[in-house]
Amino acid sequence: MDPKNETVSPSRRTPRGLSRGLLTVVAALALLVIAGFIFAPSSVSSGAVQSMLPFAAVLAIVALGQTLVVMQGGIDLSVAGSVSLVIVIVTHQAYGDDSKVLPAALLALGVSLLTGLGNGLLIGRLGLNPIVATLGTNALLYAAVLAVSGGTPRQTTDLLARLAGDSTLGIPHAVLVAVLATAVVTVVVKKTASGRRFEAVGANGSAAWAAGLRVQGFKAGGYVFAQVFYWLGALLLAGILNKPTAYQGDSYLLASVAAVVLGGTSLLGGRGNLVATAVAALFLIQLDQFVLALGFDFAGKTLVQSAAFAIGVALYTINWSRLRRRSQRPASTVPA
Repeated sequence: MDPKNETVSPSRRTPRGLSRGLLTVVAALALLVIAGFIFAPSSVSSGAVQSMLPFAAVLAIVALGQTLVVMQGGIDLSVAGSVSLVIVIVTHQAYGDDSKVLPAALLALGVSLLTGLGNGLLIGRLGLNPIVATLGTNALLYAAVLAVSGGTPRQTTDLLARLAGDSTLGIPHAVLVAVLATAVVTVVVKKTASGRRFEAVGANGSAAWAAGLRVQGFKAGGYVFAQVFYWLGALLLAGILNKPTAYQGDSYLLASVAAVVLGGTSLLGGRGNLVATAVAALFLIQLDQFVLALGFDFAGKTLVQSAAFAIGVALYTINWSRLRRRSQRPASTVPA
């Protein structure tokens, strides 16, 4: 592995086998909950937590897809359009009819797979810059959103509302899906040969190519599988909300990247901790509740979320030990 990547890699293992990113975000979540009890008790009430968890689950699922892309050294800015288009297809094609939910969901899945394949070919095969390629894709997706919906929302179906919005034994279905999705993708990435190759390609593409790995295929695959997670998260969101807007995915662009960064996955690619990403999503949604409970408006909430993203980047990219050594170095004396 490239030593330069290693010095900034956030997934360094502690002696107990836990990643630095997971420990950091769990500690941050614990501090946030304590702060909530002290300064904004309404943000940690049982009702608030129950209403927050489904949205945290959706963000966690979407952020898992973004993590796969970032592990390949890329970034997916088409997430907003992808989530919005899936919601629009499901709500407008089903049009309140439960019998049409499955065909609409499968149609949305097909569109998502084509979107991921397009991103993968543009970036993995043609070598386009990920920011440019996915921004262009996002514009096309929003054009499709307008074509399908005309910009108007439509109410979800009863079936989708029950599947995504109900609870079992007090646990929201969306949370159960998020836990299962996190467990499955973690096992695949960390415990299978293909998953280890996927991480190796992201950590050092040149070395992986020299070892005979299909670098372009793995990079493209990251974008394809990311779209599957966007599709799943959007389906859940369409059921959780009574009447989702045509632009419901807008709030997941910054939030998904922030969850990846706060979870400790390096923006340079390589190893990532998917469990930490899911916990970071929970942290971000709880942070939103905390900020709103303090009386901030939407603009203030966005500023706080942006600040959390900046802090996450600083935590994992700045070489703090080197800065500490420099600060402890004695100042040179100049002879008179």
